[in-house]
Amino acid sequence: MKAMILAAGKGERMRPLTLTTPKPLLSAGGKPLIVHHLEHLERAGFREVVINHAWLGDQIEYTLGTGERFGLSLEYSREGDPLETAGGIVRALPLLTASGSDWFLVINGDIWTDFPLAQLEPDPDRDAVLVVTENRPHHPEGDFHLLESGELASDGPRKLTFTGISLLHRRLFAGLDDNAGKLGPILRRAMARGRVAGRYHGGGWVDVGTPERLRELDRRLSAQEA
Repeated sequence: MKAMILAAGKGERMRPLTLTTPKPLLSAGGKPLIVHHLEHLERAGFREVVINHAWLGDQIEYTLGTGERFGLSLEYSREGDPLETAGGIVRALPLLTASGSDWFLVINGDIWTDFPLAQLEPDPDRDAVLVVTENRPHHPEGDFHLLESGELASDGPRKLTFTGISLLHRRLFAGLDDNAGKLGPILRRAMARGRVAGRYHGGGWVDVGTPERLRELDRRLSAQEA
């Protein structure tokens, strides 16, 4: 199974930092955010990773190269003008499924987490398995409700936050092209059919969406290394 890191966004909320540096290359704890992901994926047993990029994407390729030094093989899905999340995944599908697996892992490039990726397994009765966590102050309303059955629903009495970590099956994108738009509506349609499972993560997770949260993550990781 391959993994995909979503790294094509402009990072407008991170300006001015992202005016000259793509958000995945911003550093926390002494290394770029995307390098934390690559090391995490390698420890979890992944060997082939696809990275999509658009804004300042050449910097990402120059910095990461073939991935050999991370124990990985990297491929790049170049978008030019950035696509939305689902569109970017559809564009990359030929790379993600070239090895014969219809399942692949997707992780947002602008998060940090200690979720054990090796424990995330496909569900043959679903089209997607999403990792959810407790809501943070900047997103108190949450995204999806996790039922006792392990199924995710669009609405419910206690919504949790989608971490940006998921296992997806290619049939989730059947009939779509790279103008598919955002991933959220596609997931909600699948939830209405009972096709999405959830896995709860109570550990570390940060949506690194602002300079303030990046600085806080940097302080935390640097303190752990000290």
